Amino acid sequence: VQLQASGGGLVQPGGSLRLSCAASGSIFSIQAMGWYRQAPGKQRELVAQINSGGSTNYADSVNGRFTISRDNAKNTVYLQMNSLKPEDRAVYYCHADIVPAGSNWARTYWGQGTLVTVSS
Repeated sequence: VQLQASGGGLVQPGGSLRLSCAASGSIFSIQAMGWYRQAPGKQRELVAQINSGGSTNYADSVNGRFTISRDNAKNTVYLQMNSLKPEDRAVYYCHADIVPAGSNWARTYWGQGTLVTVSS
């Protein structure tokens, strides 16, 4: 099982980006999926999370600007980021709680990280 993230890049303040993260491999089911980020010199923090039923939660700092969604048929989670600010600059990591095929328990998998830079 692996997660492949994409969609990072350079954007001006006020701009938008969409991150994607696809899970692949021998998967029985996927529970929660989400995004964390880590800015230089700071700890990794939760940005947004979505459970298998579609319920979401967001960090206060992104609430109202970012939207998380998932496509269960594609085992993919998305993060639409609008009104980006310089302080959103970070490496964004996707994660997913996945029950591998043949297993009875979920474990957390991480994507490789994608850099988002917000600068004029």
